[in-house]
Amino acid sequence: MKVLGIVGSKRKSGNTSYLVKQALNTIESKDIETEMIFLGDYNIHGCTGCEGCRDTYKCVIKDDMQKIYPRILNSDAIVLGSPTYFYNITADMKAFIERLYCFQIFSDSDRSVWSSVNEVLGGKYAVVIAICEQNDEEDMGFTAEAMKKPFEGLGYRVVSTVKILKLYKKEDGLNNQNALEQVKMAGEKLARTLGLRKQIEKKLKGHIDLL
Repeated sequence: MKVLGIVGSKRKSGNTSYLVKQALNTIESKDIETEMIFLGDYNIHGCTGCEGCRDTYKCVIKDDMQKIYPRILNSDAIVLGSPTYFYNITADMKAFIERLYCFQIFSDSDRSVWSSVNEVLGGKYAVVIAICEQNDEEDMGFTAEAMKKPFEGLGYRVVSTVKILKLYKKEDGLNNQNALEQVKMAGEKLARTLGLRKQIEKKLKGHIDLL
């Protein structure tokens, strides 16, 4: 099994990167493969609404997102992390999420009828980590929901949503024991969820083989 970490901050040594890494380290300690991607390393354009993916479920825009798609498809879960910029996720995270539109499938006759590639393939899991420098959760705005809602629509079950406040300076995340505990707990829960899935798959395979 594999878990992909997606960092929406351009600061590779910042609070968002550090906390996503802590969640991944917890998951990796359970013998699950992990990989972390910094969106700032890639040239990713937003979705243009061209509907070129309608029949193939593949985006037609030829940029660095094409390097990330295979890793998304080959992962069992994703850990998303973004700081709060103007009450919302960063532009990098927004463009990344928009470009996952190709994995959503709509009925030709009724757009209210839809599914997703991940849902059809059996579903996946996610953890959302939202960071804010302010003291009041209201000042975080839509950051957590802007990651959670799209991924739920893409067939991911979000097992933990972590909202961390009062992180501004680079070292704030390192010194915030509450933040560290929350992301480690989220990583632990995701690892246990993946372990349970693997256990159930083995049992179901045994039952099916007997039929």
